[in-house]
Amino acid sequence: MKNIITHNIEVIGKTEAFDVAITLNSESDGVSLYDITFSADSFFNPHPITLRWKIPAINIKGVWKPTTDFSKRIMDDWELDHMESRISVDSPVISLFGHNDNNILTFACSDPINTTKLNALYREEDNHMYCHISFFVERHHAINSHTVQLRIDQNEQHFSRSLHNVSSWWSNFKNLEPIKTPDLAKVPVYSTWYQFHQKLDPEELIKECKIASKLGYELIILDDGWQTIDENRGYDFTGDWFPERIPEMKDFVRTIHNTGMKLALWYSVPFCGKKSEAYKKFKGKFLTEEHRWAPVFDPRYPEVREHLIHLYILALNYWEIDGFKLDFIDEFKVYPDTVLTKEDGRDFSSVNLAVDRLMTDIVRSLHTINPQVVIEFRQKYTGPAMRKYGNMFRAFDCPGDATMNRVRITDIKMLSGKTAVHSDMFTYHHDEPIEIKALQIVNTLFGVPQLSVVLQKATRDELSMIRFYTKYWKTNANTFLNGKFIPQRPLANYPILKSYSDSITIIGLFDNYIIDFKEETNRVDIINGQLSQKVVLSSTDDYGAYHCIIYNCMGEKITESKIMILAGVIQIEAPVCGLIRLKKNTNT
Repeated sequence: MKNIITHNIEVIGKTEAFDVAITLNSESDGVSLYDITFSADSFFNPHPITLRWKIPAINIKGVWKPTTDFSKRIMDDWELDHMESRISVDSPVISLFGHNDNNILTFACSDPINTTKLNALYREEDNHMYCHISFFVERHHAINSHTVQLRIDQNEQHFSRSLHNVSSWWSNFKNLEPIKTPDLAKVPVYSTWYQFHQKLDPEELIKECKIASKLGYELIILDDGWQTIDENRGYDFTGDWFPERIPEMKDFVRTIHNTGMKLALWYSVPFCGKKSEAYKKFKGKFLTEEHRWAPVFDPRYPEVREHLIHLYILALNYWEIDGFKLDFIDEFKVYPDTVLTKEDGRDFSSVNLAVDRLMTDIVRSLHTINPQVVIEFRQKYTGPAMRKYGNMFRAFDCPGDATMNRVRITDIKMLSGKTAVHSDMFTYHHDEPIEIKALQIVNTLFGVPQLSVVLQKATRDELSMIRFYTKYWKTNANTFLNGKFIPQRPLANYPILKSYSDSITIIGLFDNYIIDFKEETNRVDIINGQLSQKVVLSSTDDYGAYHCIIYNCMGEKITESKIMILAGVIQIEAPVCGLIRLKKNTNT
């Protein structure tokens, strides 16, 4: 078949079975919106279709994708590892950014539920970037029509603004409307995972919560291990969710509440271990039994959905917990042995649509009991569809990796609107110097901090450090969470982050870079999240006198002085992981 060109968008793929129509819906302020329709006179099994267009590769420094972590480089068109997006994996958006962090082109699809593959690739033959999005890339159930929108943004603005606008665009679709974020989703969190794993001792956890509460932590996530005495790090006993290790769960939750903490429980939603009673009950109702960890529930069966929903209702109603960490949602997918038909008791043929129904019903049921319940998802299931069900998005596991934690928080944050974005739990070796330990927490501050540290073994300095920066975060939570967020130099792993509100600008400096000082607020805080004790500011204007207070990582005041910030460069000495506070001297 001959390729079709419509509005410079090339359609690649056979279309004998169905038609592909591309219509320009609107074009305004550098944003083009296309309607894409796939249709036929009767039901058809769709096969892969790719939409492709190109732009000159001018001033393109890198390519941003939702979960590429440290790899934001330009890929060549002979590299065939494309980004996949579906309801519980990534988001269908890619941004090409320039050498000054400006947006060159950002494109996104309105359908984050069905599976697509996207990329932007450099072709050496003509020095152009070829952008594409492919539909129906996995085995698909029969349909008679499908309509999506393609949004292409070539506005000259910071690339993070383009991503923010994509997030807002998604939120305006009725089937993608995010749930509200309760206050409990915006508090520092203590997690049991990295320090205890499955070896959970209720008495030790109560002691930890008493300390954590005094440090400013308000929620504990009880991770894997509460439901079984098995400690083999496997999932053989998932599916029933009886509190085998903590049989008096209701009393335990009440005791945790008495420490000043709320409690959320971890569930591996899709897995049904072969040693569970649920496995016997639901035999034959799995997407696959060949998963390396455990059979995967098939949410297309109403009785499977009812079973899972009942588990969470029971925990919320009877144990009076406050939230859920719903894990491994991305394992709900089409496997080689998955039959894609609506029969034999399945009320959906599509796995993705069944997941949407399952998660929608879970949230509706839980909100009926407690509208303030918190629900945490971790990368990669932090896309626009998941904002319908979750109000806490956490960076994917990166224990001991402060830089990765910062990068992942930033990448999630640009697409998540008002959904609370959490760090992965910061943790460190007990014998590290206090300033090095502090690197772990200061790299979490532009998200909501989570920790996994045995506080009973912490030194006095360590507790002072955690207390100082946790209190600092809580005092400035509105600026961190709701301020205008500007991440700089994505290809260098965001060495400078900035968030500002009407009254305060907070700058995080995480590598040896010069800060371009052009702040309009009367107060500017600079977090020296690097090992260097030199913070350099460069300005093109005269800002005048500032009252400068410098704290170390434990919150101790080191110096207090007056400095002048004039056109040119100024160097400020600050301790490793210390805080520089600049307040405008309005009397000068």
